[in-house]
Amino acid sequence: MAKTERFEKGMAMRRKVLGDAYVDQSLTNADEFSMPLQEFVTENAWGAVWVRDGLSLRARSMITVAAIIALNRPHELKLHIRGALNNGISKTELSELFLHCGAYCGAPAAIDAFRIAKAVFAEDNN
Repeated sequence: MAKTERFEKGMAMRRKVLGDAYVDQSLTNADEFSMPLQEFVTENAWGAVWVRDGLSLRARSMITVAAIIALNRPHELKLHIRGALNNGISKTELSELFLHCGAYCGAPAAIDAFRIAKAVFAEDNN
């Protein structure tokens, strides 16, 4: 695994937002075929974009959740809903975000977002 400064900064940010358990599982599940993707995402998304000063982590989480809703990526949505909660976004703010996305991405996207969020909330209460 590459150990560049950008990778290390990305790994720290990824762990801060998504949690150690998720990141450890992602790295453990990576193999020779998929490890280059883990390195790419860690260096570029987390180590080059998420670490920038121009937006707060809250803003980045809200933008990321909205983009993932628009792209219809339920696995990533679940992950980033949890990250948004870690970054201090409330359930009320998520609800408003989902409604807003419903106006621009369509009701099915909002319905899925609410369903996925409820599952995350239920898991986190266990």
